[in-house]
Amino acid sequence: GEPVLVASTDGVGTKTLLAAQHDRWECVGADIVHHGVDDVLVQGARPLAFLDTVAAGRLDPAVVERIVSSMADACAGVGCVLLGGETAEMPGVIEPGAVDVAGTMLGVVDRDDLLPNAAVAPGHLIVGLGSDGLHTNGWSLVRRLVADRDLTLPRPGGEVPLIDELLVPHRSYLGPLDKAIGAGLVDALAHITGGGIPGNLARALPDGVGADVHLDRWELPGLQRWLVAEAGIDLDEAATIWNLGLGMLALVHPDRLDELRAAIDEPTWIVGELTDRPGVRLVGTAG
Repeated sequence: GEPVLVASTDGVGTKTLLAAQHDRWECVGADIVHHGVDDVLVQGARPLAFLDTVAAGRLDPAVVERIVSSMADACAGVGCVLLGGETAEMPGVIEPGAVDVAGTMLGVVDRDDLLPNAAVAPGHLIVGLGSDGLHTNGWSLVRRLVADRDLTLPRPGGEVPLIDELLVPHRSYLGPLDKAIGAGLVDALAHITGGGIPGNLARALPDGVGADVHLDRWELPGLQRWLVAEAGIDLDEAATIWNLGLGMLALVHPDRLDELRAAIDEPTWIVGELTDRPGVRLVGTAG
C-alpha cells in the first residue's frame, strides 16, 4: 500500500474560558488531542504525531505545565507522539486570564483505505456512537446560558456540579472504531463538531446523496436536553450547535450492519439512512 499523511488543525475554543475560571485545565489537553484523533479518523487514518499551541496574554507556567501534561497523557492513550509545539505570550491580543489552546494532529492511512470510500450510497444506514458531553462545540452559547449560575451546584435534574458535567473531555473514537475500520466495515464517518449533525454528516456524503436522521432513535442526554430548553430553541437549531449525544456517525451498508455493531464494543444506535434526495434532514422529535 501507499501511505498517505492527513492532518487536522483545530482549537478547543471558548470552552477554555470556563476551564480558566474554575482552574480546571486537566480536560483541555484531552479535548484538543482527541478532537484531532477523531478528525483524522474520519479519513480512515490512525494518529501519528501531535503539535500544540498554547497562547495567552500572560502565560502562567504552572497552567501551561498542566495543559501540556494532559496533552501528553492523551497522546500516550491513543499511541501518538507529542512532538512539542509553541507557547506564546500575546498581551493585548488575548484577554487577561484567557488561554487559547490549539493543535495539529498528523495521521497516516493507506491510500486504498481512505474514507469516505466510493461505496457510500442511498440505502446505507447511519450508526451513532455516544458523546461524552458537549465535546468542543457550542460553548459560546453555553457560556451565555450559564453566566448567572453557580456552577458548583448541579443543574435541575443533575447529580454532579454543573461545572463537572460541562467540562467532561472530548472523547476519542479510535478505540471503539479501530476494529471496525480495520475490517473494512465502515464506508464513511462524520465527527460531530461545529455545524452539528447536519453540517458534519453532509461532508461525508457524495453528490446527489442525502440523509434522514430520526431524532427519536436515541436518547438525548440530560445536560443537552436541559441546555436546549434553557436556550429556548427547537431541536433542528440545537442540532447545528451541539452534538445532541452523538459524537460520531458511521455509514455502513445494511448487509454489514450486524458485523459493524458487533465490532464496536459499546452501545450504538441506528439513527437514520442515506437517501437519493440531497441534503440532511432531521425527522421527528427527540426521544
